[in-house]
Parts: sequence; C-alpha cells; structure tokens
Amino acid sequence: MIRINLLPHREMRRERRKKDFSSQMVLAAVLAAGAALLGGVVINQQISAQQARNEFIARENAILDEQIKEIATLRAEIDGLKARAQAVENLQRDRTTPVHLFDEMVKHTPEGIYLKSAKQTEGKIQFNGYAQSNDRISELLRNLSVVTPWMERPELNEIKAVPVPGSNVADGRRVFEFSLNAVVKASEKPGDGGAAAKQAAAGVNPAAKPAPAK
Repeated sequence: MIRINLLPHREMRRERRKKDFSSQMVLAAVLAAGAALLGGVVINQQISAQQARNEFIARENAILDEQIKEIATLRAEIDGLKARAQAVENLQRDRTTPVHLFDEMVKHTPEGIYLKSAKQTEGKIQFNGYAQSNDRISELLRNLSVVTPWMERPELNEIKAVPVPGSNVADGRRVFEFSLNAVVKASEKPGDGGAAAKQAAAGVNPAAKPAPAK
C-alpha cells in the first residue's frame, strides 16, 4: 500500500532551520558576551597591575628624591667644611708671610733707598719710598723679581724727582720718590725647587748681597 505524506514538510524544515539559526545566533551572542567579559576582566587586571607598578615607581622616586636632597645637603656641608679647612690652612700658611716679607726687604733693598711705607692687599704689596737715583730703583726691581723667593712680578707705579724731605728747597738737593707693587708668592715656600731653579737660571746667588749702585 502506498502512503502519501500530506504534511507541509517543507515549511517544517524551514521552521527547523530558523530555530537552528536562532539557536546558533544566541549561542554566538552568549560566546561573544563571555569573551568580552573575559577580555574586560583581563584588561582590568592588567590595568590594576600597571597602576600598582606606577604607584611603586612613584614611591621609589619619592624615596630617591629624599636621598638626593640628603646627598645635596651632605655635599654642601662637605664643601663648607673644605672651605673652612682651606681658610684655616691659608691662615696657618700666611701668618708668617709679613715677617718674611719685611725680612726679604731688609736683605734685598739696595743702599741708597729709604722705604717709608708698605701696604699689603690680598696677594699684592705696595712699597713707597725715596731713592738716590734711578739705578737704585732698578736694582730693587731686579731683586724683587729674581732674588727673593717671596715676591715676584714687581711693577713701578710712579717715580718723580722731589726735594730732599726736611731740607731747604733752595739748596737744590733732590731725590726720587717712587711707588711700586709686587705679587706675594704665598703658596711657594723658600727653599722650593721652583725658586732655586729660577735663581739658578738667572745666574743669581741668593746669598750674595747686591753691590751698591754707583
């Protein structure tokens, strides 16, 4: 016997396909939502981890800033201590300088020169006095530049002929009033190799007293 299916199988198949497609769409939507949620969780975790690292870096930077400030303060204190130590050393070194300067002037001032004043300003010393002739002043300049180990680079500031102090102007006797500067070698001590080499190169015997000019 032949059976004939009179049910609308095509419509049923179409409906079944629609249901399957809807189910697949719902499943895809659920999977997409799950993936988005999982991605959001992962991203939030990464953001939290990065924020934690940023906070750690910020704390370490703050600690380093404090340490840098402490180091700068220590350096400033060290520089201050060095400056005070250098000042004390300079005072210890230069406290006998005036005595040596006067001693050198006594030893190396030629005859015929009278020094009336001496004034030291920092690293320079100025002499004022009278001389019988220009040759005496030239000899004094030579002694200050070559012989003495305590002064160097003498410079003649002024020289002029004036009447002999305390004498009658009418008698016509005159002397040369002069002013000169010299640099004080505070950092070089007598007996150093540099001073001895300078004197040897100039052919000068520092123990020999200059002969008076004629």
